[in-house]
Amino acid sequence: DAEHALDPEYAKKLGVDTDALLVSQPDTGEQALEIMDMLIRSGAIDVIVVDSVAALVPKAEIEGEMGDSHVGLQARLMSQALRKITGALNSSGTTAIFINQLREKIGVMFGSPETTTGGKALKFYASVRL
Repeated sequence: DAEHALDPEYAKKLGVDTDALLVSQPDTGEQALEIMDMLIRSGAIDVIVVDSVAALVPKAEIEGEMGDSHVGLQARLMSQALRKITGALNSSGTTAIFINQLREKIGVMFGSPETTTGGKALKFYASVRL
């Protein structure tokens, strides 16, 4: 829960067995993806959900000043993580679900003005996109 927004009581009302749920609220994107990698490689997790890709903020951005430019950091982070976990997901049988957000591309004259955060790696590695 990179957004730090999970409401356990609401989840229970929706039928989620919160006693069987492992929840992590990491401070950085790197920390979130390392935890994800560790859980996948343990073989003990059937499904892992990342909420959300947009909230996976790289450590350099968190430690930097407001207004600093961090172009491409999140895309590099996602690309590196997906290269690392893809094989582990396959061998462990774990399903990974990444929740993302739509953003508007500025100045688009043709085609869809909508895009998702985190670069192109997630689009490339995804088996299914909804």
